[in-house]
Parts: sequence; structure tokens; C-alpha cells
Amino acid sequence: MKTLKIAILAAVCSVAAASCDNKGTAVDPNTLKANNELKAIPATFSDQTSEFAFDFWKKHNTIEEADKSYFVSPLSLHIALGMLLNGADTQTKEEIQKALRVSGDMATTNGIYKDLIDNLPLSDPKVKNTIANSVWYRNTFKVEPSYLDNLKTYFNAGVFGENFDDKATVGKINNWASDNTNGKIKKVLDEIKSDQILFLMNALYFKGDWKTQFKEGNTQNADFTGTKGVKSVKMMNMTENVKYAKRDNYQAVELPYGDGNYVMTVILPDKSTDAALASLSVTEWKQLNGALQEQKVIVGLPKFTLEYEADLKKVLMQMGINTAFSDGADLSKIASPAGKLKVGMVKQNTYVGIDEKGTEAAAVTTIGVVLTSVPVYPTVVCNRPFLFVISEKQSNTILFTGKISNL
Repeated sequence: MKTLKIAILAAVCSVAAASCDNKGTAVDPNTLKANNELKAIPATFSDQTSEFAFDFWKKHNTIEEADKSYFVSPLSLHIALGMLLNGADTQTKEEIQKALRVSGDMATTNGIYKDLIDNLPLSDPKVKNTIANSVWYRNTFKVEPSYLDNLKTYFNAGVFGENFDDKATVGKINNWASDNTNGKIKKVLDEIKSDQILFLMNALYFKGDWKTQFKEGNTQNADFTGTKGVKSVKMMNMTENVKYAKRDNYQAVELPYGDGNYVMTVILPDKSTDAALASLSVTEWKQLNGALQEQKVIVGLPKFTLEYEADLKKVLMQMGINTAFSDGADLSKIASPAGKLKVGMVKQNTYVGIDEKGTEAAAVTTIGVVLTSVPVYPTVVCNRPFLFVISEKQSNTILFTGKISNL
């Protein structure tokens, strides 16, 4: 199923990149209904999130099994890490900021997140796209109020202080994930460990009908030749006017949803998916979108569903986020002092279903913050009776002993 990888993931990149910048060559103004609010999102931010998306995609591809199909959401991860960024400082902040390609001026960066979260779901009235954020913390742990206020103000995050020792809390967190993905992602946690004190969560849900739907009568059994052999699949077929481009090592078609503001860009490599993926960059992405021209094309797309889960710690470390996972992490804006907290896990659960009518996709990114292994220092306050010894160390000779019962 390896050849599905680019087709699936291109849909996510299209949503994250093309929807954020309605000014570039990727967008045909004659096919879109303008969302004036989204035009306030800087074009540079679109480029930055696209750079992040391609970097993340390529690095994730290198650590995933070569024969495994997968589905990830760069946008969900970006937003979750944006919430973490608000709690970071010093080198930890710099590494996250650099990986995200965002400004270190948090007022500017948070303002863009706010605009994106508020307005991206309004891009196309015929497409459902929801973005939800939340922070869950152990109710015996003090979180900086200013940090929680920033998440509420800029990320529209729900804030929940819960008893992490109560097994029912796991159910509450899983229910939140399910409620915000239309039931497509029902479980993100099995348990809460004793050192886990906070979870940052983003849920992204997308449901769109094709602008030109596949006719069910044209769906036929067909062989899909994957890297592990041949399998019979339900192949949807259409011959329609769609945007098409032939590039150096792949072909691409753009399949719009709703009014056309959201699209799936299907990329079919000439040879391997890895070679095609290696050629993708922000520059290539712009050139591809500029090269797409409408013409009659025969399109065949498998009908399928896919559920996926990934631990993203290794990927993020390859992207330069290292200190956040170490005992030297500075998450002092969540709780002081620096070195008290670190990131214990970053995971993503996803779902995608593609059929004749359209596409349904969901992602939940969960960042778990834990206490570091820095020891809790003993406290010796002699505010009650105590003993003491005066000795000479070289000869190990005790000179005096004493007991203080009262002063």
C-alpha cells in the first residue's frame, strides 16, 4: 500500500497550505468563494507551515516501516506544538520555534494561530472543518495562570483540572477526542502514569464531499499492486475535467471539495513514492500548483479507510526539538522553575475514509508533560529537638556530641 502514502498525505498538506494562502499561484480565484478573514493570514505563515509539513512528512517517512501505509496531520501537530511553545523558554523555546518556523514574538505568533483557528473552519460552507484544543492537568499540580490564560485566549482551549489518579479521567480525555472527531478517534490514552501532570491536545476534523462526485456504478474491483504484493480493491473511476500536471517524476490531479476552497492533490509517482516525496518542497509545491491546468482526465482512486497511530518523539528530535525531551527542558512558563518539567510523549492518532461521495479525516495530537528525574531535595529544618556531632575527618575522631532538646 506504499503508493497510497503521497495521495493520502497530499490532502492534508493541501488543507494546511492552500487554504492558508489565497493569494498564491496555488489558488484559482475563479473557482473559490473568498473568505475575507482568511486573507489576514500572512503568506509567509503559509510558507512556514508548508516547510514544517514537508520536513515532518519526509522525516516521518524515514522512520516508518517502508511497506506501511500511514496518515498524519502536520497542521494538528503544528498547533499542539504551538501550545507547548507558549510554555517554553530559553533553548527549549528556540528549538521548538525553529522547528515550527514561527516568530519568537509570541504576540505575533499567537495572533496568527488565533486567526487560523477561528477562520479556517469558515473557508468553505460546504465543507466541515473543526479545530479543537484542550489542556488537561493534574489538579494537585499548580500550573501558571498566565499560561492557561494564553491557551484559552489564543487557542480557544478548554482547560480541565482533573484527578489523574481517578481512572475515570482517562475516559473523559478519550471522550473529548471522540466528541471532537465525530467519533472517528475514540481512544488516545490507555492510562495516566504517575509522573504525567499535563496533556496538551489538538483535534482536527474534516468532512467534505467531492465537488464532482464519483459515480458508484463506475466503482469496480481492480488490482492494487503494492510493495508487498497484489490486492483486489474497490477502485472508483471518473473521466472529468480536473486540474492536472505532469512533473519530472510524478503526475498530479487536484480534486476539489465543496466550493473548491479545499482540495485533495493526488500525486502518482512514476517510480517510487520515496523519490517523489524527496522532490517535494515549498518551491516544488508552488510550482506544481502553478502548473496544474484543467483538462479531461481519467481518474482512478481506491475506496478505503485507514486508522493510524504514531509516536512522534523521534521525528521531532530529528527536526531539532531535543531539549524539551530532556531533564534540561525549560517549560518554566507552564510551571517554574526550569528543569522541573519535560515532554514525555508526543503522539498522533488519525483516521481517513475516502469513498465516492467524499472524504472524512480526523487527527488528535497529544503532548504529555511529565516531571523530570531531577531529585526532590531533602529539607532539614531544625525546628525541633536535634543531635549533633563535632569530629575530625582525617583521623575520624569524634570530639563532641550534643543533643538540643530546648533552646
